[in-house]
Amino acid sequence: MSDNAMVLEGGGFRGMFTAGVLDVLMEHGVWDFSSAWGVSAGAIAATSYKSRQIGRSMRIMLAFRDDRRFMSLWSFARTGDIAGSDFMYDEVQNRLDPVDLPTFHSNPLRMYAVATDVVYGAPAYLPCVTFPDDVKKVQASASLPPVSRMVEVDGHHYLDGGTSDSIPFEVALGLDGAPQVEGHAPASKALVVLTKDRSYQKALSPLTYEYIALRSHRYDGFPLYEGLLQSRPDRYNTQRQRLFDLEEQPDSPVLVFAPEKPVEVGVSERSGAKLLDLYLQGRSQAERRLDEVKAFLA
Repeated sequence: MSDNAMVLEGGGFRGMFTAGVLDVLMEHGVWDFSSAWGVSAGAIAATSYKSRQIGRSMRIMLAFRDDRRFMSLWSFARTGDIAGSDFMYDEVQNRLDPVDLPTFHSNPLRMYAVATDVVYGAPAYLPCVTFPDDVKKVQASASLPPVSRMVEVDGHHYLDGGTSDSIPFEVALGLDGAPQVEGHAPASKALVVLTKDRSYQKALSPLTYEYIALRSHRYDGFPLYEGLLQSRPDRYNTQRQRLFDLEEQPDSPVLVFAPEKPVEVGVSERSGAKLLDLYLQGRSQAERRLDEVKAFLA
């Protein structure tokens, strides 16, 4: 097997761009990865890639975008999770558009869902080996503060992985200073899919979930986690710059996909037209760069 990694950023419904990229790769038989690292929506996309289900991620987001059981304030008021956990991770996952479990389990691709340990204020790279047992790890990765309940896995309490490691290319490649993940041999190359355009700069504004979480005082008992929320914009912008700098190096170990214009799709989006347009942007870029991807992974 190759020692290439796939790294998928989160971003809620902005994952439609990722879905477009991955569908093209699957349609053309590009399976040359030994590990996949998904953050939040990226972990959901990685699930469909590991189960080799072309179109599944796109179908789910389009079909349930305006279903209040899927993602809504109604779900938050009723369940404590803005993304309805029972509906999304049970009803959809197991019945309405189920994962192909035999393919998922037989695929040797190692999949990691990136979450944040709320007590320790640190990223956790949770191996997803069997479904539906490990679906709680994907849920943990995608649980946004303060509009989601913490997800307990093996005695640890987790929330959104983007808070601690939004784009885990350094872990995947085993770069200096990155945490070591048990059982993972560093990859030699990484295909990285971002969900925001290259000009994007994150700020701690009143519209961001980090700002809302801090103002809610919901996590006052977890000072290390609050520190992550406070510092996330600077850490995110710096991490992206490290990625772009690495991309410019001769014989770079990373190949980066990113939307080519500012993304108008929100984390929670109701417009089917906007979602479909973003999906087609991902497809278009992947089709144009398909030979580049194959040469990079070879």
